[in-house]
Amino acid sequence: MKRRQKHPYFDAGDALLKKKKKLNGQTAVPINTQSNSQTVNGKESLEEIKHTGAITYNAMVQNKDQRQSLSTTQRRTDLTQATCSPDMKPKRSFEEFTPIIAADDSDDESYLFQCSSAGLYQCSVTGLLFVMKGEGDVVYRTALWNRKLLDKHHKKPAGPLFDIKCQQQSVSQLHLPHCELISTGGGQSLKVAHVNDETIEFILPHQITESHVVINITGFSGYGIIKDEDSPPGPVQAMVLLFYKPPEELNLRSFLNVLLLPRNIVIHDVKNKRRELVGEEMYIDVPSKCILYPKQVYTLSTVPDDDLINIQPYEAEFDEEYPNYSITTFQVILKTIITDIKLSVTHQSSSSCVWEREVCLLPNRVRSMISSPNKRLLNVRSSFIDRISGPVLSSLMDKLQEKGVMVDGDREEADAMQSRSDRARFVIDTVRRKGEAASSQMIEFLRELDAFLHRNLFFDLTHLANFVMFA
Repeated sequence: MKRRQKHPYFDAGDALLKKKKKLNGQTAVPINTQSNSQTVNGKESLEEIKHTGAITYNAMVQNKDQRQSLSTTQRRTDLTQATCSPDMKPKRSFEEFTPIIAADDSDDESYLFQCSSAGLYQCSVTGLLFVMKGEGDVVYRTALWNRKLLDKHHKKPAGPLFDIKCQQQSVSQLHLPHCELISTGGGQSLKVAHVNDETIEFILPHQITESHVVINITGFSGYGIIKDEDSPPGPVQAMVLLFYKPPEELNLRSFLNVLLLPRNIVIHDVKNKRRELVGEEMYIDVPSKCILYPKQVYTLSTVPDDDLINIQPYEAEFDEEYPNYSITTFQVILKTIITDIKLSVTHQSSSSCVWEREVCLLPNRVRSMISSPNKRLLNVRSSFIDRISGPVLSSLMDKLQEKGVMVDGDREEADAMQSRSDRARFVIDTVRRKGEAASSQMIEFLRELDAFLHRNLFFDLTHLANFVMFA
């Protein structure tokens, strides 16, 4: 894969507009709203528009009695309506769209939104909202911050930098996602940097909602949220992202990479960047939201917690700085096949759990192909009898007796047998007759006592899971 060019700003709007005609052999239009939105006529009606939360706009005409709501099939209602302005009305609507995504010759991706009428539209990939005063093609992408330029003004990024172009100049307002907690007093130092080549302008927000910073715009280039370099750290809306690297052939070891990130990063960009850095991974989609404190230390723990699961590092500081969004915070090393794991992130100072989830590492289609513990023992019965050593068999019987899987009478009968293979045959058959829980316990004990034998007996599961994941 080609590496992305490390240039700070975007100049490929015309190229993307041409590329869209080549997608799937026809022009792709992600959304058509002509029949559901009203055109805004004149400046007077635009000034009447107010914004609240992430959904703040209904296209209006000068005659307010003629307003029409957006189609319910294209309307979303935001449930978190608290804003910096308590007198704002709580319910408005926006239309969500999925942009066309295209890459240039350098493999740099850009997004295209083709708008047919006035309204408020949210990008499902980046979280950006555009207030459109009419039809237009909006081309945008994430770009690199010029940190030297920000440092001159004692500022630091508080979100991605978006480079935005619209030839029709039909975007009148831009909503940039932020991750501050407004309800606790956060976000007071937020501004928007308007970057154009080597110049920068700082824009005071028109409004700050619980989820977005709103600005009026007339020109197009780079826009991103910034804050003062010495602004006091406070809790931020964050998320925990999981990327799983399954076992390779002839190796049971797998890796679960855990990332602690501010919530206003673009997940699509994180996936792309990690693909460049570490290769193919499986992104695990679990509820990710949490509240984290920048520059404070967190620990990760797992259930099960044993010698076959290692976490590195033991503790890590949450870093909200850009562009560190693609770097692994914690790595969980799994030395055997585990289908489910419980993860929890704990704030070290307060010992409070800030995020906890049950995580399925193997998809259902793999699970359906995995034999039950009883069946797995039956499948390896002959190999187990032939290959288990006398000392390991004795230790296995000790553990089975301690857990009540084998009773005293079972143990006495096994010990009376002269042949090791006869004892092994007796043990596996006795355990299988006692059901799935007993069979599962025996497989686990065998893993603890002889990992090499366990790996060779049950390698078929590893191969199967690996095959299905990448099929």
